[in-house]
Amino acid sequence: MSEEVKLLKGNEAIAYAAIRYGADGYFGYPITPQSEIMETLMDERPWETTGMVVLQAESEVAAINMVYGGAACGKRVMTSSSSPGISLKQEGISYMAGAELPGLIVNVMRGGPGLGTIQPSQADYFQTVKGGGHGDYRLITLAPASVQEMADHVALGFDLAFKYNNPAMILTDGVIGQMMEKVVLPEQRPRKTEDEIRKEQPWATLGKPASRKPNIITSLELDSSIMEQNNIRFQAKYKAIEENEVLYEELDCEDADYLIVAFGSAARISQKVVDMARKEGIKVGLFRPVTLWPFPTKALNGYKDKVKGILVVELNAGQMIEDVKLAVECKIPVEHYGRLGGIVPTPQEVLGALLSLSSR
Repeated sequence: MSEEVKLLKGNEAIAYAAIRYGADGYFGYPITPQSEIMETLMDERPWETTGMVVLQAESEVAAINMVYGGAACGKRVMTSSSSPGISLKQEGISYMAGAELPGLIVNVMRGGPGLGTIQPSQADYFQTVKGGGHGDYRLITLAPASVQEMADHVALGFDLAFKYNNPAMILTDGVIGQMMEKVVLPEQRPRKTEDEIRKEQPWATLGKPASRKPNIITSLELDSSIMEQNNIRFQAKYKAIEENEVLYEELDCEDADYLIVAFGSAARISQKVVDMARKEGIKVGLFRPVTLWPFPTKALNGYKDKVKGILVVELNAGQMIEDVKLAVECKIPVEHYGRLGGIVPTPQEVLGALLSLSSR
């Protein structure tokens, strides 16, 4: 299957990209606004072409534990959900991090708390970037701002997960999940054979000769001194990820007097605001974190002596703003603009907040 161009929703792009990446399995449970991921996989029937397993589990908890089991076998497995469903998966995600298992989780965020609304939101930043589940662990977190990136981040997320034996998440929202754009899909990758998995992931529980001790995959360790050493090893791995895997995008930042910092759909809106502000004579740039964790702290820190202020735009009450303030060491004004309850701000509203910041 060669490279192909399609008009797709963001959710559909995730599904097509998973098939073409050579994923071994998807385990999920329907919830708006991400249900098209599983629906598209069911429509495409990849078990007939690539051998990929697609299964609707009985619950979100069951789905993440199926991912845990598949990952323990060295398989390229994934799940997807939306905000309350991700909350239910948090224990399993923490178990995977503790067992150092790779896997891909997709969160198409909706408004909350509780069941909230089916409309888009970015209020799961804390839940994902700050850990979410219990214990000192981190999730590699990618934030696509286009349907093309929804597709591209499937391969990137899987590759990073296997590079560091750590779960990765695509953190997106209902706007990106539901919008349609032209997407270039990659060529089909073959699924890994069991011999390839044994060679590349010698820890995988694929079965061994009777003469060899079987691998045991677990996050449990009752000896506190060993558990401490495990955690020290985890922290060293996280530091390596922070040093090597930071991704971000800068737009019109070279001569900017003010910065907008935004991710996902908020960055799409803010890109228009940059154009509008420059027509008003205000030099504004857009700084877009692509990896929310590791957060591009060093790159953003470089602007603390270059710009007069920063406006953080999010579809929440103010979550990423904490990391922005830490990055610039509170040396310049950092303000937040966001809408709640699933309401998406207009460029004009964001421009108003920017004009207010620049007039002080």
